[in-house]
Amino acid sequence: MPLDLGAKGSCHIGGNVATNAGGLRFLRYGSLHGTVLGLEVVLADGTVLDCLTSLRKDNTGYDLKQLFIGSEGTLGIITTVSILCPPKPRAVNVAFLGCPGFAEVLQTFSTCKGMLGEILSAFEFMDAVCMQLVGRHLHLASPVQESPFYVLIETSGSNAGHDAEKLGHFLEHALGSGLVTDGTMATDQRKVKMLWALRERITEALSRDGYVYKYDLSLPVERLYDIVTDLRARLGPHAKHVVGYGHLGDGNLHLNVTAEAFSPSLLAALEPHVYEWTAGQQGSVSAEHGVGFRKRDVLGYSKPPGALQLMQQLKALLDPKGILNPYKTLPSQA
Repeated sequence: MPLDLGAKGSCHIGGNVATNAGGLRFLRYGSLHGTVLGLEVVLADGTVLDCLTSLRKDNTGYDLKQLFIGSEGTLGIITTVSILCPPKPRAVNVAFLGCPGFAEVLQTFSTCKGMLGEILSAFEFMDAVCMQLVGRHLHLASPVQESPFYVLIETSGSNAGHDAEKLGHFLEHALGSGLVTDGTMATDQRKVKMLWALRERITEALSRDGYVYKYDLSLPVERLYDIVTDLRARLGPHAKHVVGYGHLGDGNLHLNVTAEAFSPSLLAALEPHVYEWTAGQQGSVSAEHGVGFRKRDVLGYSKPPGALQLMQQLKALLDPKGILNPYKTLPSQA
């Protein structure tokens, strides 16, 4: 299955497609817009739209299935999915590394792409506060010495010896050049799962830290962490913690701010500042978590008026009575 995400134990594939879920291996397999081959969808008037196919290439008119991928159930209900599944990798390696700064995180990623190339399947990062919260609330111990930043690198391929050798050369170079200060590597499933848990359970640790303000942003990778630094200075003692982590390989930052309880003044300091800052970098206010009803009125920070108007027109055409997921995804006024 080319999609892998933290909610894999409870989510459903129809919902994944409807929200265009990104997940942990987007870097390797891309988005559902590319891996979904066909769909069956029930429209608002009860019509069953059969766009099911297993063909990789079908250039006959409009690609209608793309309308429903990421539409969050506002245009139709996805009932059947045809999805392209690549061969399961025979060899999986994971490295967990400590980096002295975000500049080194970026350089490590650039070096990683160059040296690991076709076997690189994930590149995740987290800051020191994330690791502290995972340790404090979930009692998960860090396998490397304390660092300002951490990266998790996964390789997957068909030849265990070849992959381990390439990863070993990369780690030797990264340690020798000062990009990485400490690291550990895993090939057996138990240790692989243990290292992934440090990254996948950050959300759980944050939920135990207090009330959480969550932002899911796409930004140019070289500016990815700047907003975390900006918010720490802007919020000061009014926030309990400001953390940044996410999928560095595709420029997706999960920005989280915790407080003892919900505060209208803290929210006012965060919004619309976060959205304005993101728009200033030509970023997206929702990278992979969708829009729902909480972000529908901030789409203008990422979409021009003409695009919003066309979205409204498509909604009116396919759901004239507004019965499919009303009040969600589209702004109240285009």
